[in-house]
Order: sequence, then C-alpha cells, then structure tokens
Amino acid sequence: MTVLGILGGSGVYDMAGLKNAEWRRIASPFGETSDEFLFGVLDGLDLVFVPRHGRGHRHSPTSINYRANIDALKRVGVTDILSLSACGSLREDLPPGHFVVIDQFIDRTFAREKSFFGDGLVAHVSMAQPTCNRLAEAVHDCALKAGFPIKFGGTYIAMEGPQFSSLAESKLYRSWGCDVIGMTNMPEAKLAREAEICYATVAMVTDYDCWHPNHDDVTVEAIIKVLTENADRARTLIRQDFLKAFETVDAIVTPTAPTAAFKLGEKAADPLQMWLSDIFTISCNLAGLCGISIPCGFTSATDGQPRLPIGLQLLGKPFGEESILRIAHAYEQATGWHTQQPPLDLGVWS
Repeated sequence: MTVLGILGGSGVYDMAGLKNAEWRRIASPFGETSDEFLFGVLDGLDLVFVPRHGRGHRHSPTSINYRANIDALKRVGVTDILSLSACGSLREDLPPGHFVVIDQFIDRTFAREKSFFGDGLVAHVSMAQPTCNRLAEAVHDCALKAGFPIKFGGTYIAMEGPQFSSLAESKLYRSWGCDVIGMTNMPEAKLAREAEICYATVAMVTDYDCWHPNHDDVTVEAIIKVLTENADRARTLIRQDFLKAFETVDAIVTPTAPTAAFKLGEKAADPLQMWLSDIFTISCNLAGLCGISIPCGFTSATDGQPRLPIGLQLLGKPFGEESILRIAHAYEQATGWHTQQPPLDLGVWS
C-alpha cells in the first residue's frame, strides 16, 4: 500500500479535501522530529505531512533533525516522500516562479548528521541516482496538466546556511552546472535512500542567486510576490479538485475545526494554535467556494468539564449559496442542535 510523505512548509498541509486529519507526535530514537506529523487521507491515498521547519518556522536548516524526520516517516509506513523547497536560481532560463523536478544533488553542508549508520554499524549506500524517477515523472505530469512552468531534471546544490552564498561561490556553483541552490534537501535525500524510501523533490524558484546582475534589485516584496504567485497556482489545483467533486455531489461536509471549541481565553497566549483552529475553513477561501458552519453536537461532560460545541462545515459550488442554505436549514430542522448552547458561566470557562 502506498503512503505518501510530504516534507514542506505551512502551505503544504492547508490542503482541501484532506479527511481524517490528525496531528500526532511520532517518537524516534534519533531525537525529536521537527514537529508533530499531520496524518490524513486525500482521494483514498494515505498522506503524512511534515512541517520541515516546524509550525511557526522554529528550526533553521542546520538545526532540523533530518534523521528523526526520515526515521519517523519510515516507522509510520511511508513508502514515498515528496519534498517541496523554495530555492534560488543559478540559471537565466529558470526565473522566479518556475519549478524544477530535481534529479541530482551536490552536498556542501558540513554541520549535520548525514547517516543512520555509525560506530559499530558501517554501511555504504549508492547515491548515483538519488531520486525516484517514477515519483518524479508523476509529479512532473501533474504540473504540466495544471499549466505550471516546470523543468524535468536539474541539479540542486545544498549549502549549510543560514547565510546565503557569496558572489564567488554563486559563480562557482554555476560553473559546476548547478541549476538551483537551497539549504534543506541534504541530507534528506541521503537518509531517504538509507531508509529505502522513494524520494523526489520539487524546487520552487523564488529569486535569482547573487550571480545575477539584477540580484541587488531583488526586494522582500518581490520574493513575496513570487511566493504569492506560487500560492495562486496551488489554489488553481485546489479549485480544480473541488469542481471535479461537485460534478457528482451537491455539497461537501467537513468538520469546522480539528477539535471542539476551546474555552474562553484558553489559547489567547498562543495565536498560532488559534490560527490552526481555523485550518479546515481555509480551503473554502482558497478555492472561492461558498460555505457555512452550523452546530452539530457537543463533547461529553467529564471530570467537571463543560460540554463544548462541535461545528459542521458545508461547502458548495461557487455562487451556490442557495443550495447550501437549504441543506443547512434542513439539517437544523432535523437535529435541533442550533437550539442548544454550552454553559456560559464565567467561573467554569475562565
């Protein structure tokens, strides 16, 4: 059975249509992973998402525990890994906004644990072909169908960071024939090979490296613009997925939030957790759908804790508000949850 692991940033796990979503911490003898893993099912495929830098971007490229991440993915049954990384371009014909399906690496990192093997257990693994061609071709085909500018095949040079390269280094890497430069794919690819997990990576170009004559003209605003354009392409894919689903159904039913409502003030000091509570509603906005949330029950009252409300989200086609409102009204008339409310005693909720 195929289980796909995805290594990337926060935008990766804001995926529409992900069912049975659950964050879980996976233990590894190599230490703590970057964060909890997000498990879910998309179109019948089991997925495991890993926020490479941790939610809130807490880990630098050097401090990421690559061994723990790959080991934990192996332990939960992942068979294929798709890595997504923002990179700088070393080629004129790879401008910002382009994608590259990587097939070779040059490793210039020096402060990271790069192998599961060591004292007492020595092993040598071939890295001649470091990526999985089957998975790489599948990703490339999907991008072409979506109309994305993408190149199949390219060399990724991994630098230690967190500083960027000097002009001399950038010119040297170009003379070596490298296509993009980044900081995270090594030792990921090496460890995936040692763990016998199929690995493919897509480099997302955000700017030119400093070799380019216009590099000094690059601003934070320009990079954000490229990231936004990449996000727009992701929204296109998400919207296509939803419109395909609406060919056979009138509405899609999802939870409003990953958990029941939290107590008043419970997460006021943790804005990230408050934001994550809304993560299931993001896809509606990204895809331009209509949606409504309605009450659908309460948690059980245990150990003196109050019953907390649970929400149900209904998603409909763009401009399909009339249908969604009719469905929501019919549900409320059949269940009556909207007539009940949790206890609002401040002594209980504070």
